Amino acid sequence: MIDFYYWPTPNGHKIAIMFEETGLEHRVIPVDIGAGDQFKPEFLKISPNNRMPAIVDHETGIPIFEGGAILMYLADKSGRLLPADAPESLAARYRVLSWLFWQAAGLGPMAGQLSHYRSYLDEPVPYSEKRYANEYDRLLAVMDVELENREFIAGDYSIADIAAFPWVRPYKRLGNDIDNFPALKRWYETLKARPAVRRGIDLGSDWPRTTSPTEEAKAMLFNQNAATVRRSRQQEIAK
Repeated sequence: MIDFYYWPTPNGHKIAIMFEETGLEHRVIPVDIGAGDQFKPEFLKISPNNRMPAIVDHETGIPIFEGGAILMYLADKSGRLLPADAPESLAARYRVLSWLFWQAAGLGPMAGQLSHYRSYLDEPVPYSEKRYANEYDRLLAVMDVELENREFIAGDYSIADIAAFPWVRPYKRLGNDIDNFPALKRWYETLKARPAVRRGIDLGSDWPRTTSPTEEAKAMLFNQNAATVRRSRQQEIAK
């Protein structure tokens, strides 16, 4: 059994989709990031960066945080969606991993920052919003160009596609038009039609959530610094 610490966000969706695709036995444990569940001492032992998703595989005793690492682990455990670490498949494996890290380092953070400037500020910051909007637009074009010559981002359907899809999905809310990217649009519609992808995206969609976070929730989500890390660590030790 694998414990899956989750909240319905793009980073959470990546792992929810992976579980649906692989059929690995798991138990979903909600981590309400607006209520501060990510700071609970028991969660910090698993995810010291106080971010979800995270997993604990009780069969192996291994805890893992960070979505890319979780996807790699689940792919290797299931033997699916990532070419094996073997001489004959190394090129394909590292092509998938290159795009996986591309998402983790680029597409996700840029989309996340753009979402922040578009959704959570009381006063607009035009330069910052334009900066992230341009970068998100550029990254969508990188995918579009790559997908002109292949069905999926790294060749066969893989964890690279699973990682990218939840961050392409909010394109409209982020002010973009997927019709400007015909190859990306074809890929997006293909993934959206997969039953496992739909189930992963739907996980937690009926959970109670506030559309307008309170000031307290915003502080927990966006106003963290070194002091909050140390305070959380002290509370963990005190437990």
